Amino acid sequence: MASISNIRDQEIKDIPNEKVFAAFSRAYTLTDYTINNTLKKRYEFRKNTIYEDETLNYDEKNEAIRILSRRYEYDKIIYNEGERRTCENCQNECLATLYCEYCIRNYLRTKFNDWTSGNVDIDNLIQQCQLESIGPNKIIEWVPYNKLLSIEYLTKGGFSEIYSAYWEDGHYNEWNSEKRQLERYGKEKVVVKRLENVKNANRSWFEEAKSHLTISNKWAGIIQCYGLTQDPSDGDYMLVMCHMSIDLRNHLKQKHNILTWKKKIKIIVDIIDALSAIHVENAIHRDLHSGNILYLEDYDYWYISDLGFCGPADKPIKSTYGNLPYIAPEVIAGKECSYASDIYSIGMLMWEISSGQPPFANFENDFDLLIRILHGMRPKIISGTPLEYIKIMTQCWDADPLRRPNVNMLHGMIMDLSKLNILNDKKNKKFLNPFTFLQPSSRSSSKTNYTTYTDKEQEGNQSSQSSSKKKQEQPKETVGGM
Repeated sequence: MASISNIRDQEIKDIPNEKVFAAFSRAYTLTDYTINNTLKKRYEFRKNTIYEDETLNYDEKNEAIRILSRRYEYDKIIYNEGERRTCENCQNECLATLYCEYCIRNYLRTKFNDWTSGNVDIDNLIQQCQLESIGPNKIIEWVPYNKLLSIEYLTKGGFSEIYSAYWEDGHYNEWNSEKRQLERYGKEKVVVKRLENVKNANRSWFEEAKSHLTISNKWAGIIQCYGLTQDPSDGDYMLVMCHMSIDLRNHLKQKHNILTWKKKIKIIVDIIDALSAIHVENAIHRDLHSGNILYLEDYDYWYISDLGFCGPADKPIKSTYGNLPYIAPEVIAGKECSYASDIYSIGMLMWEISSGQPPFANFENDFDLLIRILHGMRPKIISGTPLEYIKIMTQCWDADPLRRPNVNMLHGMIMDLSKLNILNDKKNKKFLNPFTFLQPSSRSSSKTNYTTYTDKEQEGNQSSQSSSKKKQEQPKETVGGM
């Protein structure tokens, strides 16, 4: 999976971020994984694509290559692929060339006695995460509460209160090879999220927490979690996370009227890219909706937040909770969340991006909505939606989870759709819409914004997906930030 999302760690000075990140994204989208079947080949292809990009000047190309090279370092460690070298400091055979992953882990190990959360389970959780760190800016740590300044209440999420703050020291950002130590970013704005009932958490919650903390510092496209802290006033534990610009729901409220289809497809590409990273790690999100899809404006990139363990810590991981319009019908009916139920949520997000409003926003009775979803009701497709987009969306929200595409198939389909935009740009030097659109009809002009799909209406999904399954399915790097 290819990811532009990990580019959070280093500010880009005096260079127009949007152009650099757009070029970076294009290089990933145009990658043919059949031809470029190793990390090194993909890296070389993307580097050459950036060098040949006529939209960038010399400095912008160098900046894009720097970002690409840093992501390549992470991917070599994640996939355990590439040429190893002997570190001159620790003598381990490391994969990274800009630093040594073993030196970073050993440095963190020497600091274990310098901090404690006061909870053995939390300490072990953080230490285990640190010993799997892939880079100098990908580290989970214990954050002393007194290092968080100007804490302000923002809102209450589904299961937790959320605050903004300034972290006095900032997260680890660089490895100083001369001093053989990690160096910090400096004062930065962060989000602090209260975790409920961690003191009563069971063992499975800690296992889930470790998995998700690791994912957030391993893959691009997932909101980076810097670590944990504890509010001394009540003993509650809190996550310290990267500060973002806005969530998708509010972004659509403000900007939907001016969003082109090119931009809309970019949003869903970013979301699917991030979800593919979660599923590759054998994790399930469980609660995807537009309130936890967050935007980092500086990098024009969308991230997934609130991985599953952010639900109540004293509630079984298999419990059902979430935002009803996005919950798959089989989960409503009592089955466990699955990869397929995450894909259903993607279908609802695709509709929301196409319409600019949350699904079933006018429904006041949750029980009535629940029954109707179980009987096949879905949001009404908006006229003017590209037919290619509709095909993917309706496959995602199919009532039968076995008919939905898995994340690799979905990633391939949406990247093909995105590639249409890029190739059209290169051919015409400007954006001419390459899509066929759904035209207004008597069905789409109804006063309601939902409709009921029968099994026959969705039978087409099965045949189109069976051909897609013949394609080789393999995890690819994700396109996100560094």
